[in-house]
Amino acid sequence: MFRTALRNVLAHKARLLMTVLAVMLGVAFVSGTLVFTNTISNAFQNSSAKGFDQVDVAVKAKYQDDKGDTVGKTPELTQAMLDTSAKVPGAASATGVVNGFTAIADKKGKLIGGGFQSEGGNYWGGKDARYPLKSGTAPHGSGEVAIDSETAKRAGYKVGDTVRISVDGPVLSPKITGIFTTDDGNVAAGGSLALFDTATAQKLFGKAGTYDEIDVKAAAGTSQAALKTQLDSALPKGLTETTTAKKLADDQAEMIASSMSGLKSGLLVFAGIALFVGTFIIANTFTMLVAQRTKELALLRAVGASRRQVTRSVLLEAFVVGAVAAVAGLLAGIGIGAGLRPLMGTIGATVPDGPLVITSNTVLSALAVGILITMLAAWLPGRRAAKIPPVAAMSSLYATATTKSLVLRNTLGALFSGAGIAVVIAATSMSGSDGQAPMGVGAVLLIIGVFILTPLLSRPLIAASAPVLRIFGISGKLARQNSVRNPRRTAATASALMIGLTLITGMTVMAGSLQQAIDKMASSAISADYIVSMANGNQLSPDVDKTLTTTSGITASSPLRNAPSRIDGKTEFLTGVNGSAIGKLTDLKVDSGTFKVAGTQVVVDDDTAKSYGWKAGSTFTTHYEDGKAQQLTVSAVYEGNALIRGIMLDNATLAPHQTDPADMQILVKTADGASSSTKDKLEKALGSNPAVKVQDKKDLSDSIAQVFTLILNMVYGLLAMAVIVAVLGVINTLAMSVFERSQEIGMLRAIGLDRKGIKRMVRLESLVISLFGGVLGIGLGVFFGWAAGELIGSKMATYELVIPWARMALFLLLAGTVGVLAALWPARRAAKLNMLSAIKSE
Repeated sequence: MFRTALRNVLAHKARLLMTVLAVMLGVAFVSGTLVFTNTISNAFQNSSAKGFDQVDVAVKAKYQDDKGDTVGKTPELTQAMLDTSAKVPGAASATGVVNGFTAIADKKGKLIGGGFQSEGGNYWGGKDARYPLKSGTAPHGSGEVAIDSETAKRAGYKVGDTVRISVDGPVLSPKITGIFTTDDGNVAAGGSLALFDTATAQKLFGKAGTYDEIDVKAAAGTSQAALKTQLDSALPKGLTETTTAKKLADDQAEMIASSMSGLKSGLLVFAGIALFVGTFIIANTFTMLVAQRTKELALLRAVGASRRQVTRSVLLEAFVVGAVAAVAGLLAGIGIGAGLRPLMGTIGATVPDGPLVITSNTVLSALAVGILITMLAAWLPGRRAAKIPPVAAMSSLYATATTKSLVLRNTLGALFSGAGIAVVIAATSMSGSDGQAPMGVGAVLLIIGVFILTPLLSRPLIAASAPVLRIFGISGKLARQNSVRNPRRTAATASALMIGLTLITGMTVMAGSLQQAIDKMASSAISADYIVSMANGNQLSPDVDKTLTTTSGITASSPLRNAPSRIDGKTEFLTGVNGSAIGKLTDLKVDSGTFKVAGTQVVVDDDTAKSYGWKAGSTFTTHYEDGKAQQLTVSAVYEGNALIRGIMLDNATLAPHQTDPADMQILVKTADGASSSTKDKLEKALGSNPAVKVQDKKDLSDSIAQVFTLILNMVYGLLAMAVIVAVLGVINTLAMSVFERSQEIGMLRAIGLDRKGIKRMVRLESLVISLFGGVLGIGLGVFFGWAAGELIGSKMATYELVIPWARMALFLLLAGTVGVLAALWPARRAAKLNMLSAIKSE
């Protein structure tokens, strides 16, 4: 039976090629994901480990007590602590570290590094072992800076150039005195690093005379653990915490592995989708091969082969096909993994250098996935093959679907679909995260149900195409009849395309609806013309607000200032605002009370008020970060949203309790309203600072939408793999169908249907099947998009369903294009069949 199985594989090389390709693509996706994520994870971990070469024990301020309380005076690492650390037994040296956000502009004034990876720090003394100088000298004084070599290379800077830099608002223009190399992970990821002398860094980052960290190097013969013990004994108890470099490196490696785990899981989900779609093709292929070999298998039964041997024969064929596809997919995946790293550089992301990592788990996973998926998909056709009785050798018309089997299939499909719809609808009435799991279960049940019902659905839906197909004469009529001749085959072929379009349509519906919700939120909650913030989301210097209030044309402005407090034993963040102006800058719906922010009167969003049981007129006591308490009165409860929420009080009330006030955003209203000239005026007033963003409401919603657009485009790209696999399935089905109907095609040619008509018949058949899958996919996608939107709507009042009709038409056109392209080779093959040879074929 093994020789028989191997002979059958070799005898049907062309028929199995598409199946091999489908499995290979899925395996390539899996192995490529594993190779890529393992490689960049290893590169970042190695780079991160190098960053701890100059430290054995790190000393940091202890910002929380045992209860996690962060309110109160922030502890500081003083010069005295640094001196003590340098003198403990076993310490070779101690370095004071200062760091903070520092934006560097390129020569065109644009921000380098995207904001979130833009860092600054201090260069220790005349020679800092952490940052070896590539050229130039160490910075000294407020007018000098050193920058990393990667940033210098990207922006074209050299020693002696003047560079525009911003720390928290105001623009600085120091001279570059040195260019250094670094293993800093942020720089490796495409960020930037600027270093000042220690005194300048402390002044710029608001840490005069203090440090963020003290890095202690152990003397020869002293272990990290021993040095840590000495430091714990010498430093003030309760104000500092020490960590060995090994622990820091391990934690960093764990964090990198965790972040890679999310990326890996996401990519593997799409690989799973591609493989799931591939199972339709595999099952379809082996079903058709079994049907074509009915006589051969029946004869095997007649000469003594058992049912188990026949099933084993089919599974052996699947094993060979799966093994070949898995090996090819593994090799392709290694190529994909190697190619993705340089590709990241073309989109602005940088990965540290490192070897390509191919683990034994990657190899075993690729082989297991390819072989198991193929064998599982071939198991049901193998069982059907085993049931072929020897008498079937007399006829090839065995195993037609019985009424009983069709009723059972349709009943099961209806039950699964009904249960799926019921669970999804029930999940929409739940709140946010509570409904996610039930909705996922319902979606799976519905997709399974629709797949089971697809043969039943194919007849009426394909029949609807009859009026259009009549235009193409006899070719159109034959195409429609061929499409419904074998409903199960048509269903399996269309379902592959259906899965991809369901996901694409669902994501598009959700993205479009979210975009409109964000636009509505921005326009309904904010009446200010502009929102000013830092490019990296960090805090603005209070000097920015002072500059804006003195700029002509501004009628009202208010900073939004976050400050921690304790209310009823819980940490709660207060939002400080300009009480006299905030009402003119926002348009919040007031549920109760009068919107007034002044003195001890505050306004509270509805969720916070509900959690504490407050209403208009309620009073409560807050403990500020300086430890002082004050009683506040709720003047109004407003409807919060994702942009504005929380407890708002007047900055005049909050400021006396803050040691280092800073603003998150500044709302600005101008006399001339939002316009390009007004925006330019504001940007110039702020010194054309690359680190400060001036956005109107449209800019704000567009910046948020960019995230959705980026995710959506990534999803489109990843789901393209599933669509490609679906195309292979259509090609495979049509090619095997043409082979199966060789005699029929020969007869059609004999009675007058020309080659052009044969080609048209096959193309129209492919088009109908693809559009059938497209209609099902788009319909399910809209339903799932609506259902997911109901969950989002429970947390976002402005959310409402938006049906992207133009995109849906494009997706349907895509499905039709898939059908036309997939039919090119099978149609050409059908047209080239020799008429007489085809008639004589069995």
